[in-house]
Amino acid sequence: MTRRAAEIRLDALLRTACDVIQQRGLANTRTADVAEAAGVSQALVFYHFATKDRLLAQAFAYAVEQDLARLDAVLRSPAPPLVKLRRILRLYTPAGRPTSWSMWIDGWSESLRTPELEKVSRRLDLRWREDLAAVISDGVRDGTFECADPAGAAWRISAVMDGLAVQLAVHDRVISRRQFASWIRMVAARELGLDPTDLE
Repeated sequence: MTRRAAEIRLDALLRTACDVIQQRGLANTRTADVAEAAGVSQALVFYHFATKDRLLAQAFAYAVEQDLARLDAVLRSPAPPLVKLRRILRLYTPAGRPTSWSMWIDGWSESLRTPELEKVSRRLDLRWREDLAAVISDGVRDGTFECADPAGAAWRISAVMDGLAVQLAVHDRVISRRQFASWIRMVAARELGLDPTDLE
């Protein structure tokens, strides 16, 4: 198998694993389920991933990297910090069928029992905090935001977003997307010396 063919096969296996995980959950996904869905042998799955835990961790990372690619696009844009902050807050909101959020929630839960997944989850989760803190710091430097502790503000804003997003993704009709967006704007505005309407 050429290197390119192996990369294509690996990508296809990761996409299939993500689909299986969405249906069965991380805890209930077996390598046999992924092999069957991909139409390959279990031996090939183990060839690429060595262990079930590595398969789950890499599939989780593969799914989450799509969210992070959208975040990177925001950060690379020439937009001012206020516009970047608005875009980040929108990216964080579960939209439509919250498959991305269900993967995050499932990943956090399974990370309590799977050290390899916990490492991946922590690394990817911290990226959101660090990137949000960087945008806040840029806004403080140019006078857009008033915030003595950009890293702490990023953690507090993210913690509220995480908690509300879990409720929105898991519990149907407990809160609305409109409430989620409004409350997040309120929290971010308080942290950064803004009016919530500045974040609409």
